[in-house]
Amino acid sequence: MIVYFSATGNCKRTAEKIAEAFDDTAVSIEQGITEFTLDDGEVFGIVTPVYWWQLPNIMREYLKKLVLKNAGYTFLIVTYGTTPGCCGEDARRILNHRGIELNAAFSIRTPDNFTPIFDLSDPVKVRSEVLFAEEMTNHIIQRLKSKETGNHTEKRVPYAVRVIMDPFYNYERQTKHLYADSDLCIGCGICQKKCPVGAIQIENNKPVWVKKQCTLCLSCLHHCPKFAIQFTQGSSKKHGQYLNPNTKI
Repeated sequence: MIVYFSATGNCKRTAEKIAEAFDDTAVSIEQGITEFTLDDGEVFGIVTPVYWWQLPNIMREYLKKLVLKNAGYTFLIVTYGTTPGCCGEDARRILNHRGIELNAAFSIRTPDNFTPIFDLSDPVKVRSEVLFAEEMTNHIIQRLKSKETGNHTEKRVPYAVRVIMDPFYNYERQTKHLYADSDLCIGCGICQKKCPVGAIQIENNKPVWVKKQCTLCLSCLHHCPKFAIQFTQGSSKKHGQYLNPNTKI
């Protein structure tokens, strides 16, 4: 069984490829399934992005509720743009409290969808990064089949960094940083449907953020058909939108 969180498709694509290689199933954590009984020899994989050098809030809360029965080889895959941060150790500690051993952690560099900072406006560059991620996934699948153990995430940082970065992440994920351009918004409601934490409601044909914080996945921004949703800080308008071209999300 492979579980994943994916806002723009990178983690979904990775999870799908791994599940196919193991003749298994990939399930989004948004379905809310937190208890699994595994068959003998079945692997359990977790595929997640990294936000502010740590696990996304939505993934942390999911792992805190996870129950695995008959757990065997359990692994983590982190998709990242610049660094997987401390996600390997972050996940290991949470799972340890659940009585689950994390046997291995790996990382795959993908296009970084946090466009307030990262520029995804060059389609040639994006295609190159997507192709690289596909190749890295194939390589890691072979390592998973060999059941390698240990934390193999590249460019990782010490877990102590989370103490420093967590306040920044909690500040940035305040929904006051998101808005919809009223001249562009058509009130289609896609942003509401795509928000994994129910932070958006459509009122008077316009999106309204009804929670003070979200998980900062920017799914609303990247799925908006008119590119009406923006982030107040940085250059999200100039840096474009992104959805992984190799999966439907």
